[in-house]
Amino acid sequence: MNARYILIADDEPHMRRLLEIMLHKMGHTVFAACDGQEALELALKNPVDLVITDMRMPRMDGITLLSRLREEGLDVPVIVITAHGTVESAVDAMKRGASDYLLRPFDLDALELAIERVLGSAEITRQNAFLREELNRGWEGFVGASGSMQAVYTQIRQVAPSRATVMITGETGTGKELAARAIHAASPRHDKLFVPINCAAIPAEMLESELFGHEKGAFTGAVKERIGKFELANGGTLFLDEITEMPMALQAKLLRVLQEGTLERLGSNRSITLDLRIIAASNRDPREAIRDGRLREDLFYRLNVFSLALPPLRERKEDIPGLVAHFAAKHGRAGSAPLAGPGLHEHLASYAWPGNVRELENMVERALVLAGDGVLRPAHFSFDAVPSIAASQVQTDDALPSGPMNEVVEALERRLIEDALSRSEGNKTRAAAMLGISERTLWYKLKKFRSVEDG
Repeated sequence: MNARYILIADDEPHMRRLLEIMLHKMGHTVFAACDGQEALELALKNPVDLVITDMRMPRMDGITLLSRLREEGLDVPVIVITAHGTVESAVDAMKRGASDYLLRPFDLDALELAIERVLGSAEITRQNAFLREELNRGWEGFVGASGSMQAVYTQIRQVAPSRATVMITGETGTGKELAARAIHAASPRHDKLFVPINCAAIPAEMLESELFGHEKGAFTGAVKERIGKFELANGGTLFLDEITEMPMALQAKLLRVLQEGTLERLGSNRSITLDLRIIAASNRDPREAIRDGRLREDLFYRLNVFSLALPPLRERKEDIPGLVAHFAAKHGRAGSAPLAGPGLHEHLASYAWPGNVRELENMVERALVLAGDGVLRPAHFSFDAVPSIAASQVQTDDALPSGPMNEVVEALERRLIEDALSRSEGNKTRAAAMLGISERTLWYKLKKFRSVEDG
């Protein structure tokens, strides 16, 4: 059993000292209080994994302490110990949220078993809550028998059994999270949690708390303790999607965690030992991100022990018929009736698919609505709303600008963004999809262009 922080509350000095000695021998760190009021103050100031409290104490008894802990937002498990046990008092303690109930006298083995049971149950409850959230998201496996996808499957089978960190690259919508989940599912950690976090979807000021967790009162608005994604994934796999969107200062902290294998929650000096696998992903070329100052080079080398590149849909168009059938079944079109009308697959193969498999799924779902019970036809798939954008498609009568390479690249980048915004009628979400970048990246570049113009 891992060492934990345990708070004991008992008004009898002899019993308090006995519990301290027993818990120290088990390897735990102990906080001791002479009554419920002192115990509550200690719990609010220190990290606590478990509370062991006497039932009867001056100033504040064990039942009141239990209630006050819940009122303060502390979901820490509580074991109640008393020499005055009755069925009624046991039922009352359990109704108020006690995790276990022991009668004096007790021995070391009984206490140790109770601690293991309660802490184990708390961990299972935490994991089940997370798994319920994951189940609501749903997950489908890879679909595709093309040569490029067979190579991906082979690489996943090769790296999954190892402890190596993995860097997955690929355009938006190619299935980077699916690949990460597949690696986890085929690894020795498959019975532990797979915890994904999208670094581009969470505001920078909240991302650190999401990753590292925080203690109550660590900052304004921290009304209760929070377990971060690192702790949640301990023993399993943490998937850091869009790693190049993580602020550079936070990348430095991430690197330290990878190097030392420990972390501290915000507002705490307690060091937590980690045993987890890191899989990172980006829709950018990591080396370009390094040159652009968006990814630390030392962090890249830590993450890029094994690299996995996912092919865009336009490079595996032979997989489109199977994907269409898969998404049609997923969205309610089952049975043996014909699905695709004449010329459908040729029509779909003529498109560049800037949003990749994710875009195809969205279009199939829309087409099913339009087709009703009929077959899917080319007319049900309109490509005008989200056209493909490439540098060669930008219409301009001007020759390439001259000057330093970084200025030329910036000028072309600006043209591409302006063209995408024009085609999408100012819709930044659609423009980002056309360009194959995240919406957050598009906002960043627009802000950068405005600052240059203002300067």
